[in-house]
Amino acid sequence: MNTIRSTRLAKVAGVAAGAALLGSVAACSSGSSGSGDDTSSSAKLTTVSFWDPYPQYDDSSDWAKYVQACAPTGTTLKRTTAPTADLLNNLTTAVKEGNAPDVILLDNPAVPEAASSGLLAPASDVGIDTSGFDANLAGPGTVDDVTYGVPVGANTLGLYYNKDILDKAGVDPSTLTSWDGLNAALEKVTKAGSKGITFAGIAGEEGVFQFLPWFWGAGANLKEPGSAQATEAGQLVSDWIGKGYAPKSAATDNQSASWDLFLTGKYAFAENGSWFAKAASEQKFHAVMVPIPAKAGNAAPVPTGGEFALAPLQKKNASAHYANAKQVIECLVGKDNQVKTADALGYFAANKDLRQSQIASDKIWTPWASAIESAQGRTSDLGAQYTVTSAALSTALQTSLNAAGDSGAVSDAFKQATTDAQG
Repeated sequence: MNTIRSTRLAKVAGVAAGAALLGSVAACSSGSSGSGDDTSSSAKLTTVSFWDPYPQYDDSSDWAKYVQACAPTGTTLKRTTAPTADLLNNLTTAVKEGNAPDVILLDNPAVPEAASSGLLAPASDVGIDTSGFDANLAGPGTVDDVTYGVPVGANTLGLYYNKDILDKAGVDPSTLTSWDGLNAALEKVTKAGSKGITFAGIAGEEGVFQFLPWFWGAGANLKEPGSAQATEAGQLVSDWIGKGYAPKSAATDNQSASWDLFLTGKYAFAENGSWFAKAASEQKFHAVMVPIPAKAGNAAPVPTGGEFALAPLQKKNASAHYANAKQVIECLVGKDNQVKTADALGYFAANKDLRQSQIASDKIWTPWASAIESAQGRTSDLGAQYTVTSAALSTALQTSLNAAGDSGAVSDAFKQATTDAQG
């Protein structure tokens, strides 16, 4: 999610490292600003426009300074930020009007739609190096055999638990390997006087991002969003509301809000992202991450989160725009800076070798290593059609959460999802 991920508003834990990185990233600011062809072949570009989906980071933030250090020599980088949900619409308008940004960071499930809509320049036209990224993390950047961009990093989801609460309730963490095991644990901790589980069920891609591990863990497939398995996943989370295991606010909570509930120390579990790993390690209570369980046992598939660095299609002076875009993107995700950028966002590097060194440098990442390597792309099966299916799942999820365990309402909601996904 953020595309995401999704607005993942509390990546602050990872960004604290950004200030220390600025000096090393400044070395990226080299080279000319390029010259265009098209209708203004002699034009020089002195402003580089950069869009990202992180409105939580204002111009005084470490992230903003980090990005500014990537401006090519002789240019000024102008950063514009908007929530993930607005960014694709804004890009559509900008490309149509001929004033698209030079670089955009777009949530990965939105990339196929943007490419299919003619909003992005192929990476080969821009000169972006697309080699060296893990296939499962880079996949959303390729549409109809054309690669458009590269991941700035990756994240995924896990199940955090409060060990103090589980110990008090007599729950053995080794039993958290199936839905039955998790539900039994939720029953025990709530009977012992604690609260159950927090998760983000908010309408839109962020809620779907968090629902997918349960959806896939039930054996459901995005090509059949209204299947019996999908309905089982919807019933699972609906029952959590109905039984009081999860707060009613889960239907409107984003990932930041649900995490804040977990940080109160009153909840036994939280489904949330790897970007909170550092914050989890700093709590007064003992927070531990385990894989999200599949229905029948073992780890459920989890979705890849994170944004892609892309160059939007330019109608005028394209070569100059693309030359600047290439330099900025290289500064952010070139091999020398991938780990620095990932650390600044609380992400993993999207290159396995670089990620292994990143994980080895800080033990908080160790439990996440296998999760990120086996994570699934949200658009892998459906491509640009994913956004329609995601919207259908979001509606079904919202109905299910508000139904608070009503099996008839949940069943009807997922039957409707099939119709909605077909357009």
